[in-house]
Amino acid sequence: MAAFKPLLSRGFRLHNPPPPCQIATLLRRHFSSEPQPTPPPEPQPSSQPMANFRNPIPIQPVSYPAKPQAPPPEESQPEYIPGRPLRHSEGQQEREMPNAERRSWSRDEMRYMKDGPTISPVSYAARVAPLPEDRENVGEEEKGGRFEEMEIERRRIDEFRRRGGLRYGGMEVREEVNLPFPQFIRADNADKKTEEKAKTVYDVKEAIRLVKANARKTFEETLEAHVRMTRDLVRTDLKLDGSVRLPHGAGKTYRVAVFAEGASADEAREAGADVVGGPELVESIVAGKTKMDFDKCIATPPMIKHLKKIAKYLKKLMPDTKKGTLTNDISRAVKEAKESVPFEKDKTAIVHVPLGKVKFPENSLKENIGAFVHALLLAKPAGLKKSSKFAGYVDTFHIASTMGRSYPVSIQSLSMAADQFSKTQVK
Repeated sequence: MAAFKPLLSRGFRLHNPPPPCQIATLLRRHFSSEPQPTPPPEPQPSSQPMANFRNPIPIQPVSYPAKPQAPPPEESQPEYIPGRPLRHSEGQQEREMPNAERRSWSRDEMRYMKDGPTISPVSYAARVAPLPEDRENVGEEEKGGRFEEMEIERRRIDEFRRRGGLRYGGMEVREEVNLPFPQFIRADNADKKTEEKAKTVYDVKEAIRLVKANARKTFEETLEAHVRMTRDLVRTDLKLDGSVRLPHGAGKTYRVAVFAEGASADEAREAGADVVGGPELVESIVAGKTKMDFDKCIATPPMIKHLKKIAKYLKKLMPDTKKGTLTNDISRAVKEAKESVPFEKDKTAIVHVPLGKVKFPENSLKENIGAFVHALLLAKPAGLKKSSKFAGYVDTFHIASTMGRSYPVSIQSLSMAADQFSKTQVK
């Protein structure tokens, strides 16, 4: 029982803290330097067990002696440099040094000073140009001398400008001469000749002579025809293509391939076909063993089912009944293919076709031109409206050599050449 008494008394003190007045008294005793009055004698503890709970034991304050402080170190003065202010970062205030030059404060520095001298504003006298009446009077002699010097200098500058240069500091400087902008002078005779050439339309024979005269002799040039058709033929639904059999040939040999079997194949070889074969030729082309180096293709009707395999390679060379390349008369088709020249309009409705070599005689070239014009009239599209024989169908007709100039041909002479060729064909 005696061992539990201190525990109970301690817990009682924790659960029942002293009142605030007692805490203030204890703190005052601990932190005050005045001599403390002697505490009253402690009452004798009662024999009763609950006496310690009502009268707690006061805590005696403990005081310790003050810790001695080290003496302050001697202040070391920074090294003074004339004309340089002392640094405040070193913890030293600015002091006046003997025999030192004192620097005045600037306005920017005074802005950060709390108690500094005031700077009075500085005013400057206004600078105004002197009036004419305030200027010094210059004598007439001095004025005359200045005018003479200026006149001499002006004459010297004019003389150098006339020569094309100025001299500055002993070095001569050339001035740029402003020339007038060049004007193109019209030559009346030349303009008249060009206008006449542009407006002139030649006859077929005269145009052939001009082409022959202006042709080059380094290689054999080809006589070409360039026909500009009407604007309506730009439409894609109006097709214009065909072939013409020139009476004197085009001066070029075409390679012809014939797809036939049996007697038709033998007939094609006799007519002069370059490539002849049947289904085995088709399989060779599909396998890539035989090159498609021919210009025209002819086939018999039984071979059309085999040609479907190479239709994507033939494209425009695919035999067709309308073109006369799908027929049983192989000999006639081969001869026409060897001698005929194909023609077709391009996207701009212009037809380009070779009509023989420039070295051919004039009459031969004229007959070839007539044959082409006759074939062109026969190939007129049926959907072309408001057109007669040439009007509304052919706009211009030019002939030229491969590297030479083109010459326009009159429609009247072309019509006469076509009519003459048709008459010879009827006979």
